[in-house]
Amino acid sequence: MSPAQCPRHDVAIIGGGIVGSSTAFFLKQADPGLSVCVIEPDPSYEFASALRASGGCRVQFTCPENIAMSRFSIDFIKSFDRTMGTATQPANIDWVEGGYLFIVPPAGIANLERNVRRQQAHGCTVDLLTPSELRRRFPSMNVADLGAGAHTPLDGWCDPYGLLWGFRRKAVELGVEYVQDRVVAADVDAAKAKAVRLEGGGMLYADSFVNAAGAWSGDVARFFGMHLPVSPLRRFEHYFTAGNPIEPLPYVKDVARLAFRSEGKGFSGGLVAGDAARGYNFEVDHNYFEEVVWPAVAHRFPPFEAARCHRTWSGLYEQNELDGNPVIGRWNRRLPNLLTVAGFSGHGMMHAPAAGRGIAELIVHGGFQTIDLSRLGYERVEDGQPYAEEGIL
Repeated sequence: MSPAQCPRHDVAIIGGGIVGSSTAFFLKQADPGLSVCVIEPDPSYEFASALRASGGCRVQFTCPENIAMSRFSIDFIKSFDRTMGTATQPANIDWVEGGYLFIVPPAGIANLERNVRRQQAHGCTVDLLTPSELRRRFPSMNVADLGAGAHTPLDGWCDPYGLLWGFRRKAVELGVEYVQDRVVAADVDAAKAKAVRLEGGGMLYADSFVNAAGAWSGDVARFFGMHLPVSPLRRFEHYFTAGNPIEPLPYVKDVARLAFRSEGKGFSGGLVAGDAARGYNFEVDHNYFEEVVWPAVAHRFPPFEAARCHRTWSGLYEQNELDGNPVIGRWNRRLPNLLTVAGFSGHGMMHAPAAGRGIAELIVHGGFQTIDLSRLGYERVEDGQPYAEEGIL
């Protein structure tokens, strides 16, 4: 098939998960006349990272870009039910304003205090709590080895499945085409990306390409000759019950990467092993909860001594090995029409609305219009200059 006979679009997005579908939605919202397609190999989203996650949304970051993205995204998600339904389908995401709680040992007090001041300076509602104040708010908590906590009561969590499908259905209603296929190669010249080759056969041409392939984005980048230091990192999510009476809890996180929250009559969460081998591994270690997670939650909240794990599942972080922050922007020095929005390292769902809007602004307006995400661009990867969070990830 000649290039003239191949499909051509203004924008081709590689990856139709929450980030890719958010990008598609915001592109069509910004310019309804754009021809936008999303290339997604699995419309069931069986292995999509966000659908295997806990759906948390928080403002507790230190990089101003992440704080700003959280503030926009949380407001957007809170109104999702009202604004993102289609003519035939509601957009229910079951938002729970349960709050977030970061806890640190005494050695981490100064760092947490600095982080709280930074978040408050950006308009966030954050309460810095002493151990005694933590105990009053959360009577079941063991605070003997804690120095302080930061509580953001307006944070919360939602249903990632509803969020993804809400974005996708709305994008389709606006005219976005979803192509069920997989990118296996790219055609580039000295100055631009021209087309991608699909596993099902043929080429797809576009004026702009967006790599939103999540845990697979490093592989996609290589098709274009780009080195993107994003690796798949397996992590486990568990649903468990306390076994003893315990108060409802916010989303609790600590410096060891224990993270869990209330979920119905039980709790959902886990403890990420950041040094785990990288790879597309979805096997479940059914001993992980008992050996790693249970001791941590039982130490922090003694009612969990009798905890019972009912289900464990695995998912992937798209881990940015450079600094843990996403890469958002153009490849300005080589292929300016190749844009990347990947490497969120566990924060993709919560930042998808803001990141998708940012990529749309770059394509439609030629630059960021709302949140300046320039420091998250690919240049820092090329220059080997990490731009990392200074607090708990």
